Amino acid sequence: MESNVRDNARQHRFELEVGSVTAFIDYKRNGDVVTFAHTEVPDALSGKGVGSELMRGALDMVRAKGEKLVAQCPFTAAYVKKHAEYQDLLAEPL
Repeated sequence: MESNVRDNARQHRFELEVGSVTAFIDYKRNGDVVTFAHTEVPDALSGKGVGSELMRGALDMVRAKGEKLVAQCPFTAAYVKKHAEYQDLLAEPL
């Protein structure tokens, strides 16, 4: 399945647009380490799986670039704990 998540490098965030509403993950890059700092899913999209779709797409992009992840954001940390297939991306333990 193709992801609709995009990397908006100019604003340092991964984005998923649903209709006219955008969910996003703010990040910081330092070399080949990406720190997910904050995830924002607007109320209009809450409870529809948008946060999970956004996270999957963003983590898949991190993997594709050969980068490592720092899960500073609580949503990111909880997602990675629950989805073992992404734990190899961690630059440091949760």
